[in-house]
Amino acid sequence: MAEPLDLLAIGEVMAEIRQDADVGFQVGFAGDTYNTAVYCARARGRAGSVAYFSRVGTDPLSEQFMKQAEAEDLDTRYITSIEERPIGIYAVATDATGERSFSYWRDSSAARTLFAEADENLPVARITYLSGITLAIMEPSARRRLMDKLAKLSSTGETQVAFDSNYRPKLWENADVARDVMDEMWALTDIALPSVDDEMALFGDSSEGDVVKRFASRAWKACAIKRGVQGPISPTLPQRDTPRFTPAPKVVDTTAAGDSFNAGYLAAFLDGETEQACMLAGHALAKLVVASPGAIIAR
Repeated sequence: MAEPLDLLAIGEVMAEIRQDADVGFQVGFAGDTYNTAVYCARARGRAGSVAYFSRVGTDPLSEQFMKQAEAEDLDTRYITSIEERPIGIYAVATDATGERSFSYWRDSSAARTLFAEADENLPVARITYLSGITLAIMEPSARRRLMDKLAKLSSTGETQVAFDSNYRPKLWENADVARDVMDEMWALTDIALPSVDDEMALFGDSSEGDVVKRFASRAWKACAIKRGVQGPISPTLPQRDTPRFTPAPKVVDTTAAGDSFNAGYLAAFLDGETEQACMLAGHALAKLVVASPGAIIAR
């Protein structure tokens, strides 16, 4: 039997169009779960131990993406190319403080057909990672199919499910559907990686404390709630045991800050590190990423 993957990330990757003041428009590739896969693979340093599960087209951008994914030492066996649909595209603009705004062309992307077929199976992995964006872009029946598979794999101990709600209202049918799906997803999750802002926006928590209290009411194998520059907090740790997090000395672009945190955290978790060490690893990687432009920075 083949050795399990360290991490299987499921989701959508897109072509990223970014304007550079010196060279004009540049094209890269990014997407929340893909960003996490790349940074986790770099942190693990084991070629092929992290895989990406997605669908792309047969267009030139899709072909270029496959080359990039392979160059990042990802296992690309679970990325399917289909002729009928292209890869998604987005453009990003960044202001003087590093905050960004996005424009998307993804309605007909190939990744939206994930789990459309009943016989689509997942490879064995120590951790299976996905986000609310992964679920939001799927058809409801495909979403149901994936969540049922994850629930079974987690309950039998075949994988540990890691999840980041990463709530994007425009991708969902409506807020009620998003809330129901996310709540069910949290119930089957082993490793919780939410953000305070997303959780407050979706579940109506009135404060950070309410978010922490809600997550403290459930049992997790690991849980880190992201709070931006303040650093994460874990309901599994007493306040006295929570590390101190220093802010990034330089912020150029906050794209993929949360995605890279998740990557550093999961890489440390795979190494058997403590909750404190996992949070520190995630925060350190995020600080490095926000100091450079783009979702995927140079090695």
